[in-house]
Amino acid sequence: MESSLYQSLWFDTLGEPIEPRRSLTADIEADVAIIGAGYTGLWTAYYLKQKSPSLKIVVVDASVAGEGASGRNGGWLMGSFVGDSHYLAGLSGTGFTQAKQLIQSPVNEISAVLKQHHIDCDLVHRGNLRVAARYPEQLRSLGEEITLLHQQGFTEQDYRWVEGDELNQAISMRDGRAAIYTPHCATIHPLKLVRGLARIVESVGVSLYEQSPVTAFGDGLVKCEKGAIRADIIVPALEGYQAEVSSLGRYTMPLQSLLIATQPLTESQWLQIGLADRATFSDAARQVTYGQRSKDNRMVFGARGGYRFGGETQTLFAADSDAFAWRVSLMADIFPILKGVNITHRWGGTLAMARKFAPHAIFDKRNGVGLAGGYGGEGVGASNLFARTLSDLILERETELTKMPWAHVSEVKQVLTPWEPEPFRWLTYQLINKVFSWEERLCLQANQSSLQKRIAIHLAQRLDGLMH
Repeated sequence: MESSLYQSLWFDTLGEPIEPRRSLTADIEADVAIIGAGYTGLWTAYYLKQKSPSLKIVVVDASVAGEGASGRNGGWLMGSFVGDSHYLAGLSGTGFTQAKQLIQSPVNEISAVLKQHHIDCDLVHRGNLRVAARYPEQLRSLGEEITLLHQQGFTEQDYRWVEGDELNQAISMRDGRAAIYTPHCATIHPLKLVRGLARIVESVGVSLYEQSPVTAFGDGLVKCEKGAIRADIIVPALEGYQAEVSSLGRYTMPLQSLLIATQPLTESQWLQIGLADRATFSDAARQVTYGQRSKDNRMVFGARGGYRFGGETQTLFAADSDAFAWRVSLMADIFPILKGVNITHRWGGTLAMARKFAPHAIFDKRNGVGLAGGYGGEGVGASNLFARTLSDLILERETELTKMPWAHVSEVKQVLTPWEPEPFRWLTYQLINKVFSWEERLCLQANQSSLQKRIAIHLAQRLDGLMH
């Protein structure tokens, strides 16, 4: 099949052909219709079926399971998500502890489901290192970060300071000074995970139709190109592609995140880089780097994404673009030994950023819609947690999940704040990106005045705060 997945490392290392399932060619009925065979849609189908086996659940996808962000991300399975600190900030005591444990639960929960259903997606649970490197300002911001985490209620078992010999043995970044280590992160092969999930939901009785683009939905009806689904409840699990189907897209901002992968590195190269236990890593800059050592010993590396005017989605990327060239140079700046190394794969995908960095699980009972998403690029684990939450909301079960601050039984418009219309979104994103780049450039230049750096850092912090 023709697919933009061909650009990705994950497709080349999947180890099996991708043959599309049958498409929807007739009108059918279901209790729940789910749009999108990505992590959110498939996990929601799985937990609904586990909790209420008699439900008739249908999942439809415009292409194949894994063609969207679920099959093309950086492969981090995190026990945290963007915006979780805001949810936790309003809690204390038992409430804080319970929410923290739920937020951290996806690593073990997903591991257990995969083991139960005999799905192998190369899961390695070795934690994450967020490193202060390249310029001294990162050390200051990292110190403030761990202080805030501990003040909030996290312990040394959640986040601890690493430096000296321990850091050097774990990872060697240019001018690496210290790091925050958390055990609540694993690596996975994201395409193997989503393809495995598709098989799991089919095995428990969920109907999955691929190559069935949805043209519209509402009032209990999902319209596809060649058929329709009449359902009591509709779950548009579309993330960054929401605006292509409905007005719900105004509540999330589609962003592109891009990755590169090197040729398999030698053992000598890895000895100089570290990551012997395959922990994930990032540096403490606002450029939001992320990387891992793959199963076949490649460096997989990505960084802060982009925004296209009008919230346009994108799955195909020009290999010779400046966006990839910048990631190659940034990777070499962090790991000088990788300068000039052969880059074998360049790919990316579209994610969704919720307003105020607040992912959500909402059951709009009046309109028969269940909505979860807005993960901001950290959805591999969050999608599992939010799907569990959404399934309880849909089934009207009172559980610890439905009491969490991200869970809502309400009309969507009463919970979410829409993003501003164009051109304000595009102009704002361009401004933020320019300031973040300016801050980084000044911090990398030792001869720049401290006043200029302070101004850039202050402005970047203010803009970062506005995004949150």
